[in-house]
Amino acid sequence: MVKSRPMSMSPTDSDNNDAPVGAEISVSAAPTFSPLYQQIKALITRRLELGEWKPGELIPSEVELGVMFKVSQGTVRKAIDELAAENLVVRRQGKGTFVATHHETHSQFRFLRLVPDGDAAQRADNRLIDLKRIRASAEVARQLDLKAGDAVIYIKRVKSFNNVPTIVEEIWLPGMIFKALTAERLAEYKGPLYGLFETEFGARMIRASERIRAVLADAEMAELLKVAEASPLLCVDRLSYTYGDRPVEARRGHYLTEHYHYQSELN
Repeated sequence: MVKSRPMSMSPTDSDNNDAPVGAEISVSAAPTFSPLYQQIKALITRRLELGEWKPGELIPSEVELGVMFKVSQGTVRKAIDELAAENLVVRRQGKGTFVATHHETHSQFRFLRLVPDGDAAQRADNRLIDLKRIRASAEVARQLDLKAGDAVIYIKRVKSFNNVPTIVEEIWLPGMIFKALTAERLAEYKGPLYGLFETEFGARMIRASERIRAVLADAEMAELLKVAEASPLLCVDRLSYTYGDRPVEARRGHYLTEHYHYQSELN
């Protein structure tokens, strides 16, 4: 058995890979053996989660991070490589590495996999149908890791491309995090919704999972999308997560795919 002993915050094979710099940690009796660069990745991610480096901000250079964590520049580079691959940071040639943000043009539709069949430019706009505070159903509570009956913010809106209604979205958000979100604020906001969540509510979406099935438009969907009832639609249920794999948004979209297709890239 390994005897526990206090250590400074140089990266180790301890379980406490995400402890803040300067904290005392101890070697576990059953140590993990994650590679050193993954420990550095965990430390950087923790600082991102705590908001030490905010979305859009420049983070310290690889050399500075190496000095900070007492590791080589190569180890830091491998950690940054993985963070960049996961869209948590963005490298800019000649400028450095920045915390990724949903306000960047290339990130605004990162979680929207609906792609036009042609090459014509797509101008997106949203029409808010409803925003209200409701009690979470058992299903929504399960998805958002809440208790049934907890407060959630419910949003319903229609997304159009080039003035053609294309998606009806229903969104559920934890009431405690988004309690200040109002219909007036959402209606006046013209940027990406995840950008608003990031900037005003501190909820950065870093990954999402989706379930997809084919459905037929009911009377309400047909009216909102201006199609015939029973027209084919793609129903996409998305659950979006922030740091620590915490679910912070449940979303259901009904997609009209007459001139679009769902694109998924598999690695």
